[in-house]
Amino acid sequence: MKARLLQCRRLIALAALSLSMSQALAEEYRVEEVPSVTAVAPARMKPGTILFSDRPADRIADGETGLMKFEDWSRERPLQKRFLSPFPGYVEPRIMVSVHGIEKPYVEKLHMYVVETRFLIAKPADAIDLKRFVTLDVVEKLDPSIRHHRITADQARPNIDPKSAHNRHPDRRWCEAPQSLCIESRYPLEGRLPVGIRLANKLEDGGKKISEFMEFQSEIRVIPHSEIDQAGLVKLTNLDEPVTGVLEQTLFDVNQVMQFGKLLAVLQPDPADRAKTIATVFMALGIETDVLQQKKEFASVPVLRNLIPVQVLMGKSSFNTGNSISAGLPSYVRNRIRSIAEMLDK
Repeated sequence: MKARLLQCRRLIALAALSLSMSQALAEEYRVEEVPSVTAVAPARMKPGTILFSDRPADRIADGETGLMKFEDWSRERPLQKRFLSPFPGYVEPRIMVSVHGIEKPYVEKLHMYVVETRFLIAKPADAIDLKRFVTLDVVEKLDPSIRHHRITADQARPNIDPKSAHNRHPDRRWCEAPQSLCIESRYPLEGRLPVGIRLANKLEDGGKKISEFMEFQSEIRVIPHSEIDQAGLVKLTNLDEPVTGVLEQTLFDVNQVMQFGKLLAVLQPDPADRAKTIATVFMALGIETDVLQQKKEFASVPVLRNLIPVQVLMGKSSFNTGNSISAGLPSYVRNRIRSIAEMLDK
């Protein structure tokens, strides 16, 4: 009798666990890829679905990676460039490099990885508190594998380091915007990537070594209503509704691979149902072109053929692993946007 009762309890526990897992899966946002999220009419949007686009369907993007040259992006997507750069007048960095002991100016060419996403939130726009995203505990929940700590304006590298002067904000100092959060983040690369990096560094004769960590500084803030560019953001989202809230995170210092990053979340009421909100979230990453061109030195070593930087960045290498940055940019961004959507919907 006791054995049957114990078995019954186990079955009940398993059923309860199965139900809770099914509910969790049902509540998780799914990603639907579309050519352009801003071209999808609000009436076609479905609850629990993130519309996602990271491959522009035109001539300026590379057909294999979806990456665009910064100069082409600036020319063909001036509105994106204005809102998704660290600041509107941003240009490719002009830095000094040493050639045979002589300092010479050099323009750091960039390629852009730009993502557009859009999803419905089952709450009216005025009920969404974006300010909670400007807290360290919420930022840590977005990706627990990345560690963060607060920094001040006097610790923000572009503010104090002449070598990072190209990323200084021209109108103010980073980390001095009202009600902003500035953080320094550290992510240890996962899986087989550290081993591959160590081998690549051993084979590298001189030059800058690849770090086993991604480290970056960023500023997170809710844009005050008085600073919201209504006309410009309505054009950017292609949704003719007033912008009720804007959250931005600007990566202004990165230790390798990239020069900058920008996340921009724009909230607008659903034109068909004011009890719902449409969130359009953009992410732009300025990747150093030199990194993408590193191919021959890796391809010539059998064990490193799958460590070609562009393959790793785009998640097409056997070295990719996990759900964070080590998974490659497409997977990382999808997981990051999913986390943001789920938090906004709570």
